[in-house]
Amino acid sequence: MTSRPAFLPVWTIAMAATVSAFVLHLALRGKTVQYGYELGRARQEQARLREVKRVLELEAASYKTPERVEIVARTLLGMEPPRPERIVTIPETPLAEPMGALTFGAEAPAAASPGQGR
Repeated sequence: MTSRPAFLPVWTIAMAATVSAFVLHLALRGKTVQYGYELGRARQEQARLREVKRVLELEAASYKTPERVEIVARTLLGMEPPRPERIVTIPETPLAEPMGALTFGAEAPAAASPGQGR
């Protein structure tokens, strides 16, 4: 008779553990399916954004062509080629040293040097 009362609590614990494991399995399976759908949506969004990026890169490249710049300047901005009297030509000069290079090599004035005249 002692074996019979010990069987019932062990059987109850075993059944509770089995049911708990099955419920845990179902919960994890549900989460796996949910994450799979989220991953699919994220991949679709990624593909859509890649396509948008490709289209925008093509559009940006078309804005850099001289023909496109001229069309925008004439139509949207109302620009026109300058009249001949508005064109000013600048005579070419030989390349000179930058202004900073000239001042470093020049001698300082006598009045500006410290220690003289005291």
